Order: sequence, then structure tokens, then C-alpha cells
Amino acid sequence: MTNDVIKEAVAKQQSGDRKLAADNSILGKVMTFNIGEQVYGIEIQYITEIIGVSHITKVPHVPNYIKGIINVRSKVVPIIDIRTRFGKPEIPYTNHTCIITLDFNDIAVGIIVDSVADVEDIHTGDISAAPENKNVNTNDFIQYMIRGEGDNTKLILDVAKLLDEQEA
Repeated sequence: MTNDVIKEAVAKQQSGDRKLAADNSILGKVMTFNIGEQVYGIEIQYITEIIGVSHITKVPHVPNYIKGIINVRSKVVPIIDIRTRFGKPEIPYTNHTCIITLDFNDIAVGIIVDSVADVEDIHTGDISAAPENKNVNTNDFIQYMIRGEGDNTKLILDVAKLLDEQEA
């Protein structure tokens, strides 16, 4: 439901709907997190929990961005390193590094992020469409953007594309 409302708001924003700029209603929530200096987000409906990085069991013959699997309450959860998925260099894990577990279409997946930032409201007037330029939005991982104060733009990820092996 929330996703459809946000898509509609992004479409209106792209069309130049002047009423949208005046409307500042809340469409949903996103959890924001950091990868390096960039702030990303995922719609809260997909978030199950945040856990610390524990032992990850390696699995052979998987793409390099899949770090392995972990056991979360007797459930096997594959772990994706977002840095590697985005082609960024790996860095050592810190005490801020964590795993955000997601539930998408009844599939549990964990993503490793540098740090979790916040849970924020999505305001109608702050959203904008993702760049259509393939050099900027490689693999279409960015679903839409949220404008913040100053240059603080948050890139909201498309969970379906993020988890799609064909997008690697």
C-alpha cells in the first residue's frame, strides 16, 4: 500500500504537479543507514530487525557480494554486503557495522551496512524521482530520493532490485 502511494507521489512530482509541493503529508517511513558518506534508506515495511555482525558462514559459488549465511532464531538468513553490491571497497567492520534483516516476499535476507542512522517520515514534498541516467543509477537500485537539509539527499533503495541476482 505505502509503496503505491509513494510511486504515485513521485509520478506527480515528475509531472510538475504544483499541489504536491504545498502538500507535506506523511506517506510512510524509511530506515536510513550509511555506506561511507552517503545516506541510504529502505522503507520500514521491509525491515525485520537490526543485529550486530556475528559469525557469517561462507557459502561456496555465490556472487562476491553475498558474504554467507547466519542463523537468526533458527532461520537461515543469507547476508549481502551492500558495499560490495554497490562496487565500493570493503572496509573492516566496526562496532557501528550492523546487519539489517529484511523480509521481502516472505524471504529473509540480511544486509551489512556501515551504520544505522535513523527512522524518518517520508513527506510528500521531500520526495523526488530517481535519476534515469544509467551512469548515476546503475542497476536501478535507487527507487526514489528524499531531499534533506542542504546537500543531504537520501537515496531510497528498491529492495526487489537490490535482492535480484540478475542486477549484479
